[in-house]
Amino acid sequence: MKTFQTYSEVAACVGSEVAVTDWITITQAQIDLFAEATGDHQWIHVDPERAAQGPFGAPIAHGFLTLSLIPRFFESAFSIAGARMGVNYGLNRVRFTSPVPVGSRLRARLTLQACEPAAPDGIQMTWLVAIEREGADKPACVAESLTRNYGAAP
Repeated sequence: MKTFQTYSEVAACVGSEVAVTDWITITQAQIDLFAEATGDHQWIHVDPERAAQGPFGAPIAHGFLTLSLIPRFFESAFSIAGARMGVNYGLNRVRFTSPVPVGSRLRARLTLQACEPAAPDGIQMTWLVAIEREGADKPACVAESLTRNYGAAP
C-alpha cells in the first residue's frame, strides 16, 4: 500500500500508474448477495446449472458488482495521511469490456489522471481504473472514477 503524506505528493503522481492491487476472487456467494441486495436475479448470475449451459459456461458477476469493487481496490492500494474522510464523487465513464465468471480473480490498475483542490480542505482526484481478470486478454471493466479526500496536509 502506498501512503501519501500530503496532497502535493498525490498531485505529483498525475499521469502515473499509482498502484496495482492484489488479486481478489469472485465467489458465487458474493454474486448471490449482490443479487439479493439489488434485486437483479437474472439466471446468468444466480442459476449455476442454467448458466453452465449459457454463453460463458458458468455464472458471471453482475457488471455493477465488478464496478462496486472500486472502493475496495482504492482502500487496499493507497492512503493519504491525515485525511479525515474520503468520498465517492462519481463516475465519468464506465465500460464492461469482458465477463467475470464465478471463480475469477480480479485486480485493479489505478492511474491518476487529474488532481485539483476541493473546498474547503480537500482534493478531487480523477482515476482511470482498469479492473483486470487473471488470464483475460482485456479488462473486465474500465471506469473513470472521481474521489474526494478532505483534511490532510496540502
